[in-house]
Formats: sequence, C-alpha cells, structure tokens
Amino acid sequence: MRILRLSAAALTAALLGSAPLVAQDSTTKRDTVTARDTTAKRDTVTARDTSAARDTVTKLDSAAVHGSIAAPDTTAPMAPVASNQQMPPPGTVLPIDGVVAVVGDQPILRSDIEDAINAARAQGATLPTDSVEQARMIHDILSQIIDEELLVQQAHVEKIDVSDNDLATEVDQRFQQIRGRFSSEDEFRQQLKLSGFATPDEFRRFLLDKARRESLQQKLFEKLRGDGKLASVPVSEVEVDSFFQATKGQIPKLPATVTYRQLVISPQPSPQEDSAALHKIESLLEEIHKGGDFAQIAKRESMDLSTKDQGGDLGWHRRGEFVPNFDQMYFALPPGQVSPIIKTVFGYHIIKVDRVQPAEVKGSQILIRPQIDSADVARARLLADSVTKLWRHGASYDSLAAKYHDPSEEKLMPDPFPQASLPKEYQQAIAGHKSGEVLDPFTIMDKTRGVPKYFILELTSISGAREPTLADYRERIRDQLAQQKAVRHYLDTLRKDTYVAVLNVP
Repeated sequence: MRILRLSAAALTAALLGSAPLVAQDSTTKRDTVTARDTTAKRDTVTARDTSAARDTVTKLDSAAVHGSIAAPDTTAPMAPVASNQQMPPPGTVLPIDGVVAVVGDQPILRSDIEDAINAARAQGATLPTDSVEQARMIHDILSQIIDEELLVQQAHVEKIDVSDNDLATEVDQRFQQIRGRFSSEDEFRQQLKLSGFATPDEFRRFLLDKARRESLQQKLFEKLRGDGKLASVPVSEVEVDSFFQATKGQIPKLPATVTYRQLVISPQPSPQEDSAALHKIESLLEEIHKGGDFAQIAKRESMDLSTKDQGGDLGWHRRGEFVPNFDQMYFALPPGQVSPIIKTVFGYHIIKVDRVQPAEVKGSQILIRPQIDSADVARARLLADSVTKLWRHGASYDSLAAKYHDPSEEKLMPDPFPQASLPKEYQQAIAGHKSGEVLDPFTIMDKTRGVPKYFILELTSISGAREPTLADYRERIRDQLAQQKAVRHYLDTLRKDTYVAVLNVP
C-alpha cells in the first residue's frame, strides 16, 4: 500500500491559508501543479515581458489563488492517479500551489514560501504558533523573496554569472553540517520528509539553488560598491542608540582582555658553534657554485624540517612575511639566481628564487643552524632576568628591544585581545597582575630548535569580562546600519523600476 503524502505542506497550508485539495499520491510532488523543477525555479528568465506577466496574473483562476475547492478541476489539474493506488479517506486535504506575487516576469509561488519554511524547519527552526506571529513571518518571508528576486534579476542584467562548480564545496559543507545534527541517516531522512524534501539529493539541490542566488546577490553588491552605485546614507545617533537598546540583550558579555608589549630573549649559540655553522654553509654554497643541485643539497643538508623534504621549497610569498634581512634578499633576487649567505635569528641561509610574478615570489632555501646547548639556554635565562630588572628600573623599551628582542617575535599586542585565546603560558603569567606591571620572564618552547625562549611582558591594559556598552559597538552599529540603509534604498529603487505585484497573502 502506498503511503499518502500529506507532507510538511499541511502545516504550511495552515499558515498560508492555501486552498485545500483532495490528497494525492506520495509520488506526486507538492509543486506538480506548476510543473516546475526546484533546481531551476526563478533563475530561468522566461521569454515573457512585463505586460505578459500582468496578463497571466489577471487570467489566474480566482479559486486557485483565493478560494477553496473540494475536488480537482480544470483550473488546477492533478497528476494522473494510478489505478492500484490506495486513495485517502474522504475530506483529507492538501494545499494547491498558486501565485502570490510577481516580480518582473517571474511569479513568486505559494510553494516558494513553503520551501523557505521547510528549509528553516529542516535546519531546526521552531515555527511560531500564534496566528499574528505566523502572519508576520509569512509577510517577512515574502518580502525577502521579492527582494532576493529583484537582486537576482538585476545580477543577470549586470551580466553576473555563477557556476555550480564554484559552489560545490560550500554546498557540500553546508549539507554535511546540517546532516551532522542528526544521530543517524534514518533520522535525517525522516526530518527531510517532514520538511517537504523527498530525498537528500532534493535537499542538496535546494541548497545549491539557494547558494547560487546568494552568490549572485553578493557579487552584485561587490560590483555596485566597486562602481560607486550604493549611495551613502546617513545614520543618526538616535538610530544607533535604538538599535543597541533593541539588541543588547542578544549580545554576550565582552571577554576578559589584555594589551601588552613584550621582549623575547632567545638563546644564542657560542662563538665556536656559530663559526662551525658558517663553515658548513660556506661549503654548501661552494658545492652549488660548482654545479650541485640546489634541491638535492637542501634535502640532504637543510635544517629547516618544514621544507627539507621538498628540496627547500618555500612556496609563494609576499613582501613582509619573512624577517627583514631575509625578506630583502628574497625579493631582490632574479629568477634562477642563488643568493650569498645570509644570517638571521634562525641561522645561516642560502636562497634561490624559482619564479616571480607581480607581488609574489616563489623560492627555496637551505638553512644551517648553529647548535644550542644547555649553557646557551642558561645564559639566555640570566640575560632575561637582567633585562627585566633594567626595564622595571626605567630603561627605555625601544632601546631594550633594539638590543635584545628576537625579531621573529611580535613586539606589541596594541588592541584588546581575549585572554582566553592566548597561549596557556601567557594566561598563567598574566593571572593576578595589574596594568603597568612588568612580569617575570616565562618560557615557551621553540619547537623548531628544541630550546626555550624567554618572554617578558609589560601589561599596558587588562580588564575582566563585562557587559557591553554602546561605546563598544557604536561605530560598528553605525557602519552596519549605513550599509543596511544603502541596500534598502537600492532595493526600493529596484521596486519602483520593476513590476512588482503582491496578489494574495494572509
């Protein structure tokens, strides 16, 4: 016995007030009446012009749009019913599709609103039970669909295109994210059926269509901003305050934050080990000059474990991504040329540039590090203690940084940063201290060299978790409202320039 498909449309029908129809077989999709494919809806621009759209709307049977019918007739043809199909009990009803609005030459169907509701349900949303809230929800959904259709049509006018291949990864991730909310495949499929999607593939096609339309809108706004066509709209202080007051209950507490400046002391090799490393890399450079293969020598000798197995390949880089003297040489070399020996805080380097393109260079390196022993580490600890005392007794930060700071490490955290997002060593060192204090040195292991570095922090500000204030969000709210108003102004202009008719929505 076939299972009769009443679908989630039954709930949606109650919300939309759609015309009832004698129930149809589960093989008959909710939008069979309109013979449309979900994956192609609205994106395919028909050959009708605006006046034809108006005529089509005018000729719609009023029973299909406004009234109720007890049985199928020629105004709403049903799909053929198989002779062996079990018919539902008398009085069982299903919604019939109908046009609720027209945008340009494209109809907005009752099932478009249904799709939006079903998609929300499939993603875990709870629908309102109050009739006033239901009506408001439907009105908002229809308005959003109209705005979306206006933007999609305008994107086509602007010759903007989006391919399915560009969206495949995003859609797959979204699909898997939603699938992951369910404990089993059966539970997932059951929820899809309750939400009006016969199969996971149908739901995936819905997500692809949604992603395509969103991408068209995003690219349209990017083009409009680039062309200067989104008018700047002023935002008043009253609007900013009203928005904050209306939404502050949804804003979580601001986390505990900190700002600081720091000195990082790294162990330095003894003169003997430094000399040995220099001698080693000099021999490698000589081997290269005699015709040795750079990549093979890097695989054999380089001490940079992250690039050694790839023949020293560093990949593509932009200026400023390396320490200064390495960066300067890396971007000065022409393709194919090998650099002289360069010394940095990491050791001694030989660089070879492979390819150059605007703003980026692809190159390789050989790195030889001097050996660091326990005596070097102990010497660094004593130096860190001495630098801490100098700093606490008024020595200039800039002069100390110029002389002792490891240039591979950041000097400042100038903007408030969540304490909970700092490495645990920082969190432990900061705990219980106040703004203005210079902390005792603490260590973090340099995993590339297998030795500790010593960190000395001065806390320039520190605050605990607190409730947000308007001052925290004023400029962000102002920018957001200005963008929203600019978009609304643009949409209102499109509505004036495009035929838009709302026909029958409760």
